[in-house]
Amino acid sequence: MKKISFIFLLLNTCYAQQVITTEDELKEFSEFYRLPLYRNNTTLHEVSTYDREGKNDDGFSGKYSFIRRNADSTLVMFDAKGPGVINRIWTPTPTDDTLDFYIDDSVFSLQYSDLFSGKVKPFTGPLCGNALGGFYCYYPILFQDSCRIISRGKKLQFHQVQWRAYAAGTRVKNSFKEFFLLPQKKGALPYKTTYINSRAAATIFEQSSGGRINSFRIYPASAFSGTEKKLWIRIIYDDERKPAVYCPVADFLGFAFGKPSMRSWLLGTSNDTAYCNIPMPYDSKCKIQLINNSAQRVRVYSSFDYSSPKRNASAEGKLYTSYNHQIYGKNDGPHVLLNVSGKGHFIGTILQCQGTVPGMTLFFEGDDSSIVDGKNMLHGTGSEDYFNGGWYAFPDRWDADYSLPFHGSLEYNLPYCRTGAYRFYLTDKVPFEKSFYHSIEHGPIDNNIPAIYTSLSFYYGSKPPEKLKAPADVKVYVPDTLMIYPQLTYLNIWNSVAVKSLWAHDTGGMSYVYTVKNETSLRFSLENIEDGKYDLYVDYGKFSRGAEVRILQRQNVVRDFFSTYSRDSSRVKMEKVGLLEKNGFSKAFSLEFKIDGDKDQFFLNRFVLVRR
Repeated sequence: MKKISFIFLLLNTCYAQQVITTEDELKEFSEFYRLPLYRNNTTLHEVSTYDREGKNDDGFSGKYSFIRRNADSTLVMFDAKGPGVINRIWTPTPTDDTLDFYIDDSVFSLQYSDLFSGKVKPFTGPLCGNALGGFYCYYPILFQDSCRIISRGKKLQFHQVQWRAYAAGTRVKNSFKEFFLLPQKKGALPYKTTYINSRAAATIFEQSSGGRINSFRIYPASAFSGTEKKLWIRIIYDDERKPAVYCPVADFLGFAFGKPSMRSWLLGTSNDTAYCNIPMPYDSKCKIQLINNSAQRVRVYSSFDYSSPKRNASAEGKLYTSYNHQIYGKNDGPHVLLNVSGKGHFIGTILQCQGTVPGMTLFFEGDDSSIVDGKNMLHGTGSEDYFNGGWYAFPDRWDADYSLPFHGSLEYNLPYCRTGAYRFYLTDKVPFEKSFYHSIEHGPIDNNIPAIYTSLSFYYGSKPPEKLKAPADVKVYVPDTLMIYPQLTYLNIWNSVAVKSLWAHDTGGMSYVYTVKNETSLRFSLENIEDGKYDLYVDYGKFSRGAEVRILQRQNVVRDFFSTYSRDSSRVKMEKVGLLEKNGFSKAFSLEFKIDGDKDQFFLNRFVLVRR
């Protein structure tokens, strides 16, 4: 108990201190008990390259990618007065040009790319790196009076630089040391067995005196899988009338469209065990229930690590979430991630996005925006950018599920036109004194792409969020029309083939031109396609070098040879070619060719599957 009391004495004073060091900021990443602490008298800001005209030029041309151009043609990308700290730098377009950091009376220089490469200390993992098409640096760069970042290059493109302004009079000590501790692993705790009857609720945790939950585990996580989302979690503190947390368990744990996915340091699933390491302090009581809306009885095992020090109301907030599941038509929206009044700080979001019109995931072009205490303080450059990624639908970029400690992709499934992501804010948690409104667009301009958005946002404060529109049916939407784009389809090649990709039509994706021989065979995978029977359509081009093509599945002819030759070029958008079946034995289909002289090419835009 003495150790616990000492820790919370530190909690009461660590942000009130007049000297903040690099080590203080770094501890935010491993000492999760700091998450509930208010960061009083600070504000979070962002410098980004978003299109000021409301269009989609968020860095492509470089028009908004610098604050000013100096007389020597260098570019100023950041300029702020202190005291403060840069706590996040993100870009999908780093260069090998030199960046000069002018911090107070000193300067240091390095290649832009080496902020993320791991080659230059202290900019190393896990706080700095690259994945999912994005390059991120979370190493804190403190400054007392001022900080400028100047690029010696001739062009900058996409970037976001977040920084916290400390209270006037705060002293900072910038050490540039590698001082980072991994979170301490908890020992095994006993599990409690709970049966949840059909159409009933069961309590898995309850305390009638003040305290805090440090972490908890629930097994099996697979109990929460499925498209129906029949199991919900409800957390109530003290004598509050509204739940602090009320949502499907799957969405609380970072599932992706009904399947376990997230494996962050704070929240996720591992080895069929769900875990939550987000602290939950409360004043006098806490109850956690699981609600079973299914027709079957459910059994789960749970364990809780909790301690007795109750919340310090003057220094800490309680954990709340805002759940929002909405179906948007064209120009509806934007999607509200969080709308709350009062004092608190925002710490993260889990988001699932499902297009309702088959095709490319263009809804993910939408920008995020944060209005803090009535001022627009943060404005991003695109949805995958918000989650520290970049370049969705590009191979080895934002193209699959991938978990990192504090951000990641839950899924990217192009045939189903859906993706999901998460991001937690630790050293960059966003404080607010009166209100916080956080939203994200669905589409590049004016929320112009119809979609279904499901989000869960986390914050610490003193009361639940503002009431949102009641969610529609929250079950996972499964489209019956799927688009298979060649750019992200696994392909096996037999015999020689030359491949050229190009942007040819308004499909949202790239077209591919295959130069083939009579013996060439191309096998396209149906991985990530649910089992079933599908009508297959082909979107292809007819032109003067068009070969004859036939389509097979497991040696069975789906469509015999048909010509793609035409003297004049034209596009065939939807030609039905036959029936495919996806099952445990049939997981692909193949194309074979007949050529005649220089009629040796196949111009493919995409395949379309329509479920029977």
